[in-house]
Amino acid sequence: MKEQLWENILSVRHNSPLVHNITNYVVMNNTANALLAVGASPVMAHAHSEVRNMVAIAGALVVNIGTLDEYWVESMISAVDEAKTLHKPWILDPVGAGATTYRNEVLAKFISLKPAVIRGNASEIMALANHSLIQTKGVDSTHQSTEALAAAEILTQQLGSVICISGATDIIIDQQRKVFLHNGNPMMGKVTGLGCTASALIGAFTTIERTDYFDGTVAAMALLSVAGEIAAQYSAGPGSLQLNILDKLYNITAEEFFNLLKFEIKS
Repeated sequence: MKEQLWENILSVRHNSPLVHNITNYVVMNNTANALLAVGASPVMAHAHSEVRNMVAIAGALVVNIGTLDEYWVESMISAVDEAKTLHKPWILDPVGAGATTYRNEVLAKFISLKPAVIRGNASEIMALANHSLIQTKGVDSTHQSTEALAAAEILTQQLGSVICISGATDIIIDQQRKVFLHNGNPMMGKVTGLGCTASALIGAFTTIERTDYFDGTVAAMALLSVAGEIAAQYSAGPGSLQLNILDKLYNITAEEFFNLLKFEIKS
């Protein structure tokens, strides 16, 4: 599987897919730079008058509700509708799921539109599935990724979506497969927006295979977690880590990737 994941990384570098992001103010710069670093092309656009046109020329759509408001929600719904009409993958990042009534109402609408991939932390995935009576702590997870596995299984069975749970262990599942990634570094949790970056990268990797988004999601998460683990070795703190992750996304070698990647495939 390592070889296939690396082939996906090379494919993104070679094809430079355009990824349309309707994302939050906090992470626009971070996610755009990360997409550029892996070889993709980012565009951030949310005007009602152009989102459908932008979806039409993009390879994938990423919807991130971190700083949502009513105008942006209309843009997101219009963009998702166009993506579904054109059979293009769209990725949902349910930032802060469970935090407020409005956020939950918006997410209920998006869930009904069946994203190709949902990526969130454990608390967000559990809130989406109504797995238990929980609340998120802002946009940070108060649960471990393994705690959300049952919730992710509910979501993938109901929606057919690939579900990605970010955490110390990243878990990617669909209706038949489960992969557990054991890379990364705890300091990555001190860099704002790395989860949002992961969602944006997944968007780029879903353009590789139009009928199966599982391997692309695994490849995106594997690349980011390995890059973060390498970058942490020579970072003095979160500030330099953020810059070093961008550099490593750009210049990571096959040898580095193969030597560090740790994963399990489970039934």
